[in-house]
Amino acid sequence: MTHWKGVGVTLFVNWAVKPFSMALLGWVFIRQVFAPWLPAEQIDAYMAGLILLAAAPCTAMVFVWSNLSDGEPHFTLTQVALNDTIMVFAFAPIVGLLLGLSSITVPWETLLLSVGIYIVIPVLLSQLWRNILLRRGGQARLKRTLDRLAPIALLALLATLVLLFGFQGRQILAHPALIAMLAVPILIQVYFNSGLAYVLNRSLGVAHCVAAPSALIGASNFFELAVATAVSLEIPGASTAGRVSLDTPAVVLTPRLTKGLEFDTVIVVEPTAIVAERDRGKHDLYVALSRATQRLIVVHAEPLPDGMARITHVGAVGLSRS
Repeated sequence: MTHWKGVGVTLFVNWAVKPFSMALLGWVFIRQVFAPWLPAEQIDAYMAGLILLAAAPCTAMVFVWSNLSDGEPHFTLTQVALNDTIMVFAFAPIVGLLLGLSSITVPWETLLLSVGIYIVIPVLLSQLWRNILLRRGGQARLKRTLDRLAPIALLALLATLVLLFGFQGRQILAHPALIAMLAVPILIQVYFNSGLAYVLNRSLGVAHCVAAPSALIGASNFFELAVATAVSLEIPGASTAGRVSLDTPAVVLTPRLTKGLEFDTVIVVEPTAIVAERDRGKHDLYVALSRATQRLIVVHAEPLPDGMARITHVGAVGLSRS
């Protein structure tokens, strides 16, 4: 492998540094520095979102970034392919470790669709087009075509960024201070990881054409996968459609997502189903029942689990039965 040093540095930054540095930065800024100004009940969700964002590298825009930085295209393609392969095996364990979850459901449909749309199909079409251009006009015609496409690629990248932020314009305008606080650890992480990757590459004698795309890939984030995973985990606010928000009067959460949170009133639905859902179901039920600070309501059609049938009142927390 010609560029093995650059590949090694990028893999090290992507998988051994980036997720864990984001977890550390999130702890510093979200749980400590900005905690007094953030909704206490949403801090865990913000931490989860940051970790999910940092746990997988981008697979599409890095090709444009590499071209803008005069990067070596073969290295970029090889690096993205390696990252996609590693992502299949490493994404879930890393996220599970940092979020303290025993089971992570990887949204394979989103992962495979993104890889297919943004990598496989463009590479196949570009190779076909390249071969046609070389046969009809040689290297000179290929270069002319690439020169004409360069500004179009840049405009497409800028348009994509504008649309991404434009679709979330209402949220940005509604919560500017919140978004600014969340942006701090993300920006620090981007500059830290890109700088680390570039410095390590250059210190190992790697040329700029490899060090630059290595730094850009090392700082990239696979936001489509992060959002899809957050939705599958039912993290509050993960859906762009506003499916769940802790700002609303009523919030639907799984027991595992309520761990560490407290609410004035908690309604636990079908305790027996919670216990039967998985091996640690009794633990999940305990977590759900212990989240209320003022009132706890249990709604059920099935018989209550053993130990709950005789409970009608515990201390100052009332337990109502349907």
